[in-house]
Amino acid sequence: MILGRVIGTVWSTKKDEALVGAKFLIVRQLDLEYKPKEATVIAVDSVGAGVGEVVLVAQGSSARQTTFTKNKPVDAVIMAIVDKLDISVKD
Repeated sequence: MILGRVIGTVWSTKKDEALVGAKFLIVRQLDLEYKPKEATVIAVDSVGAGVGEVVLVAQGSSARQTTFTKNKPVDAVIMAIVDKLDISVKD
């Protein structure tokens, strides 16, 4: 899973029939201190996330395991909105 922050939206008027109604969001990866990394991913939103929210993203075959994405052509899905991280041990 990837920790990330939603930084934008992808608008698509034409898409695969299986994805009609899907919302695509741009997610920038974060480290465990919420600092942005270089990598970004476009993910289907299955939880109603919005710009600025911290989310968890599943990729690959795991992305097709949510109720919304099952058997759909999806490589990345936002499957949780993060409330907080509780890290007990720091280096």
